Amino acid sequence: MATTKRRSARSLRCPLGLLLTVAATLAACTVGPDFRPPDAHAPAGWHDLQRDDKAATAGAARHESPVVVDADPDPRWWHGFQDPMLDRLIERARAGNLDLQQAVLRIAEARIQVQSTAAQGLPNLRASARYQREQLGLKGLLQENGIYDDADRLAQPGSPIDKISPGAGAAAGNGLKNALNNLSSPINLWQAGFDASWELDFFGRVRRSVESAQAQVQAAGESRNDALLSLEAEVAQTYLQLRGAQAGYDLAKQLVDDAQQTLRLTQSQASVGLASALDVKQAAAQVAETEAQLPPYDGQIVQAENGLALLVGAPPGSLDAELERHEAVPPVPPSVSIGLPATLARRRPDIRQAEAQLHAATANVGVAVAQFFPDISLTGQIGTRAQYSSDLARWSHLFYSFGPAISLPIFSGGTLRANLRLSNAREAEAALNYRKTVLVALRDVDNALAVYRSDLAHRDALGRSVDADQSAFDLARERYAKGFSTFIQVLDAQTRLAQAKQQYVQATTQVATDLVALYKALGGGWQQT
Repeated sequence: MATTKRRSARSLRCPLGLLLTVAATLAACTVGPDFRPPDAHAPAGWHDLQRDDKAATAGAARHESPVVVDADPDPRWWHGFQDPMLDRLIERARAGNLDLQQAVLRIAEARIQVQSTAAQGLPNLRASARYQREQLGLKGLLQENGIYDDADRLAQPGSPIDKISPGAGAAAGNGLKNALNNLSSPINLWQAGFDASWELDFFGRVRRSVESAQAQVQAAGESRNDALLSLEAEVAQTYLQLRGAQAGYDLAKQLVDDAQQTLRLTQSQASVGLASALDVKQAAAQVAETEAQLPPYDGQIVQAENGLALLVGAPPGSLDAELERHEAVPPVPPSVSIGLPATLARRRPDIRQAEAQLHAATANVGVAVAQFFPDISLTGQIGTRAQYSSDLARWSHLFYSFGPAISLPIFSGGTLRANLRLSNAREAEAALNYRKTVLVALRDVDNALAVYRSDLAHRDALGRSVDADQSAFDLARERYAKGFSTFIQVLDAQTRLAQAKQQYVQATTQVATDLVALYKALGGGWQQT
């Protein structure tokens, strides 16, 4: 008996060892294409700077460039404004913004999906128990085959068994009929045990699925980085717009004071006959017109403050106390590092996300290819089965089964080929999306760079215009006070000065927000997290 058990154990170990050997041999067999990071095909330099060089070569004046290409952008670019309030607002937004928190949760969801996908390649063990009451339906079959008649003949006196041992035939016949009746009666069947299965990933279907899921985790992470970059830029731009509105309000109040001073001067001139009543009315109208500019700035200030509150995850009005003090628009740094186009692909989160999505699509092609190959798995079952629940703990009721299973697709109506074509099409689409994302990024930087440089030159020109208009206004008012100029000349000079100052404030705000847009296009700000 012991010899038989040892043979059974050896016979069980032999196929199991063979299967494990084959599994280890084929484990490295992963069908489908391997992902290779695409080439961004970035140009050697920025188009806007090259265009400036070409213009200088052709004899045009070269514009002084405020950018440096030899160094990458500062990841914490907002420190360049040297504004502690802006620094605090961005840190609060990074910690409390609700959109950013949602992006973090999407990363967690993608990681959980990786765990779920990887579990498909692990053994699966389940406990099971069941109860059934069964009617086998054998009585009619036994009667049709004459088994009951044989039992009756066996029980009759004079049967062959009776000749050997008197009375034995009746006992045997009755015992056979009782056994037949038991087989034909309903029975209870109790069963408890364990089921196990393990899909052997010979051709890499699970591995490719895990690879795709991991790439989706990376894509979700880059989506979060993109959201962080956009958040930092939006906080900075909203803050700069707030300071611009406050500066516009303060300028409008200053212009009101200037207009009132001109009105008083005109009234004084009219009292001695050097100015007409029309001049006084025009001066008063200038005061009213200037005062009318104040309310719109109030609305802009409230909108900016509420916008910042939302970005940091706070209700409207929660930042009013911190921001009520009016400050000037923080100046832009004298130079800005923008790096080379070749480094853009590793900085821009949207490019990195597109690359991760291409990786996932490539891995899904491997999943589709693996569907053409056999599914091989090991299955097993062990437990006890008895008519009475009290017998389930007895080894005499033990049963088990073990063995390999293979499933090979032969005909699926073209589903597998359609899935493969679909996966190939999605990979091609992802590749085109990557290329488009790179081109859009290059366009964004070039546009932002051109706008920043042109608006910077425009602001500087407006600054010179303000100086000239201020001198003209001071001279006109001085001459008017001495009776050498008319009121129209003073009013005209004052209007020109007011317009120049307002345009300069707007241009200063625009240059600052342009710089933020440039930093956003360059992909800076998410690396230091």
